[in-house]
Amino acid sequence: MKKILFIMIILSIFFIGCQKKAQKPEDVTEVVFWHAMGGPLGDALQLLVNEFNDTHSEIFIKAINMGNYTALSQKLMASIQTGNQPNIAQSYEAWTANMIDGDVLVPVSDFIEADPDFGDKDLEDFFQVFIDCNTIKGKLWSFPFNKSVMVMYYNKDILFQNGIDPNSPPRTWDEYRNYCQKLTIDKDGDGTIDQYGATLKISAWKFENLLLEAGGEIMSEDNKTPLFNSEAGVLALEFLTNIINVDKTGYLSPGYEGQNDFLASKVTFYEDSSVSLAYMQLTGIDFNLGVSAIPVRDTKRNLISGTNVAIFKSENKEVEKAAWEFIKWFTDTKQTAKWSELTYYMPVRKSAFEEESLKNRLANNPEIASVYDQLNYATFEPQISEWFETRSYLEQHVIEKVIRGNLAPQEALDKAAEKIKDMIAETEKKIRN
Repeated sequence: MKKILFIMIILSIFFIGCQKKAQKPEDVTEVVFWHAMGGPLGDALQLLVNEFNDTHSEIFIKAINMGNYTALSQKLMASIQTGNQPNIAQSYEAWTANMIDGDVLVPVSDFIEADPDFGDKDLEDFFQVFIDCNTIKGKLWSFPFNKSVMVMYYNKDILFQNGIDPNSPPRTWDEYRNYCQKLTIDKDGDGTIDQYGATLKISAWKFENLLLEAGGEIMSEDNKTPLFNSEAGVLALEFLTNIINVDKTGYLSPGYEGQNDFLASKVTFYEDSSVSLAYMQLTGIDFNLGVSAIPVRDTKRNLISGTNVAIFKSENKEVEKAAWEFIKWFTDTKQTAKWSELTYYMPVRKSAFEEESLKNRLANNPEIASVYDQLNYATFEPQISEWFETRSYLEQHVIEKVIRGNLAPQEALDKAAEKIKDMIAETEKKIRN
C-alpha cells in the first residue's frame, strides 16, 4: 500500500505539471469543456485532455473545472440564459432533457450519422445501459462520460480474524445481515461496541439500488407514474432499518465519516461509489481490502451514477465537429480503459477489458470482476427534471425519517409519490398553456 501511495503522489505531481503545459497553440479550433472533476479525478481528466491536445494539432480542448455539480448546473443554466454556454459539458440525464427543450444542444446521433469512422459496430461495443441512458425521445443526445456503480468495500483482515473466508464476502441481503451480526463486537466487554458490521449513509442512490434488487421500479416506463412506493420500496427501507434499529449492527455516518471509519478498521463493510477507491488509495489502506458487487435480493439490477457529456450548438460548426472528435476519442477503447484504470469509473466499452491495464486489474483482484459485471444488469434514473428534487425529498423526508422512526415506510413513500405526481402535473400544465 505504501508503494501504491508513493506512485499516486508521483502521478499527482506529474498531472499538475501537465496542467501547466495545457496552453492553446495558435490557429487551432478551441473547444471549451466545463466539468466538475476535482482531486485525483480532475488530474486524470487533465492528463487525458493533454494527451488529446498533443495528438490532435488542429484542436485544443480547454477544460475548466466548475468546482462541483451544483455549481456546474447553476453556471450552465445561467450561461444558457445569456447565450454564453460552453461547447461541451458534463450533464446528468435530467439536465439534458431540460436543455433539449431549450433547443441548445446538438444530438450526438447527428455526428455519428455523418462520421464514416464511427458505425454500428462501435455503438454495439458500448454497454447498452450507456446508450439507453443517453437516448431521450428516441434520439441519442449525449454520450457517457464518468459513470460509476455502487461497490461494497470490505476488510478482509476482519473476516479472517473472525473465522470467515476473506475471499467470500456476502452476496445476498440475508448473508450481509448475518455477517454484520457476527462482526459487530464489543471487544473489551465494557458494553460499548468497538467494531460494527457496517456504516450507512442517508442515500437516495442506496435506496434506489435496494428497490431494484427487491424487484421494484422507480417510475413507469413513460416517467409519468411513480412506482417506488411499492412493496419493494417498503422492503428496501425495512432492510436499512433492520441493520440500524433492529440488529443494531450498523450506524448512520454523514459525509466521509463512514469512509474514514472504514479506513480505521472500525467497520467491516462500507458501500460507496467505485470511484471512492481512488480517494482511499491516496489516504492509505493498511489492511487487506476487498472489493465486490453490492449484495442482492431478488435481482442483480442496479443503478449507475455519474454524468454524460453533451455538445452545445455553436455558430461555428467546426467547433461542434471538434467537440465530437474529442468525445469520440475519449470514449474509444484505449482511452476509456485508461480512464477506468486511473479513476475506477466504469469503462463504457466492452472491448476495454481486452486492454492490458484492466486485464491485469482483474487478474490481480478476481473479486472485482463482480463489480464490472454489474454493468450487465444496470439501469439509470428517470430522465426528468422532477426526479432531482424527488431524490432530495427521499433522503430528507423518507429515508431519514423512516430510519429515525418518525414515519412508517409506506406512509413516507406514498407522500413522496404524491409530491412527484404533483410536480409532473404542474409541468404538463405549463406545457399545455
